[in-house]
Amino acid sequence: MLLSHDHHGDNLDGAGRSLLPTAGAIVTTTSGAGRLRGRARGLEPWATTRLEASGRPAIDVTATPCRHGPPLSRPLAGDVIGFALRWDRQEHGALWISGDTVLYEGVREVAERLRVDIALLHLGGVRFPVTGPARYSMTGRDAVELCRLLRPRTAIPVHHEGWAHFQEGRDALERELAAAPDVAGLIRWLPIGAAFEVEG
Repeated sequence: MLLSHDHHGDNLDGAGRSLLPTAGAIVTTTSGAGRLRGRARGLEPWATTRLEASGRPAIDVTATPCRHGPPLSRPLAGDVIGFALRWDRQEHGALWISGDTVLYEGVREVAERLRVDIALLHLGGVRFPVTGPARYSMTGRDAVELCRLLRPRTAIPVHHEGWAHFQEGRDALERELAAAPDVAGLIRWLPIGAAFEVEG
């Protein structure tokens, strides 16, 4: 199980927490691994661990930088990481999961350091009334900028619906992405509750 962070209910809710004991491996932040009391591997940004299981290909998981809010928000929002997954015979680059993050220099560094084939982008433009205009996740406009940097073959918007603090749902995101034809063609929307195959 890849866990961008463990301490917010919109990322790990009660149902997800109940699944933790069944996971063969859990990879998360170093602080999250401490809270999960030895059941998880904690990674700092750019550290890598290998997941191995009998009869399955090994997967190298590299943690990538995240910041779940504006500058200086880490003491309030906590630690978060993204994940780049690589395995043998990948043809076009890594599968990258952004994690809950805003677009900042740490995320832009992913485009400099990794070749990304498929990008799962946590969007939604999260805001809270108590912190005004401060954002805690990427917007559609951020997704456009990031896709232009990454140039993935496929970008999949995730984490943008189901909670009141999401300010940009699918309709708003579709409008923003449609305004950038060079990016709109990369976008794939996942059907809720159904299997979806993406070639990697």
